[in-house]
Amino acid sequence: MRATLMLLLGGGAFIGLVLIFIYNSLVAKRNMVRNAFSSIDVNLRKRHDLIPNLVETVKAYASHEKETLTKLIEARQEASRTDLSESERLRAEAKVGPRLQRVVALAESYPDLKSSEHFLNLQRNLTETEAQISAARRAYNAAVYQINNAVESFPSNLIAGAFGFQRHDFFEANGSERGSVNI
Repeated sequence: MRATLMLLLGGGAFIGLVLIFIYNSLVAKRNMVRNAFSSIDVNLRKRHDLIPNLVETVKAYASHEKETLTKLIEARQEASRTDLSESERLRAEAKVGPRLQRVVALAESYPDLKSSEHFLNLQRNLTETEAQISAARRAYNAAVYQINNAVESFPSNLIAGAFGFQRHDFFEANGSERGSVNI
């Protein structure tokens, strides 16, 4: 009788420890996703801060490219909204990149703009920021991959469901980002 009780207590303690381990693992994965998204957010804010300077610089040289500049500003404003969910924000940000590339590509048509030190500095900063955004997106997608696997795999899916852990959307390029930039 005593051996059976000890065996049941030991088994219960083991199951309890496994549940605690799974829960803590899910929390760590969720926090990795939040951290990676925060890293993307920091770099996107840096890019958003550079956009007005770029637009003003290009406006001075290319006044008839107003539509391209307006679309970039509109995309930036949409992505800057604070009421967007994580996935809505990712979709809105996906519209900024291609429009930003079009504005930077305008420099090819304007030799004076292309040689402007201010524009070259902005272009260098944007290139660096885009590389950081790309690295942050890769880290985010890796974190999302890990938590999605944990949320969907047995037995962690039981714990995930009980404690409200959910799948996250990957940061994917939309159709316009996959193709070449149309200048």
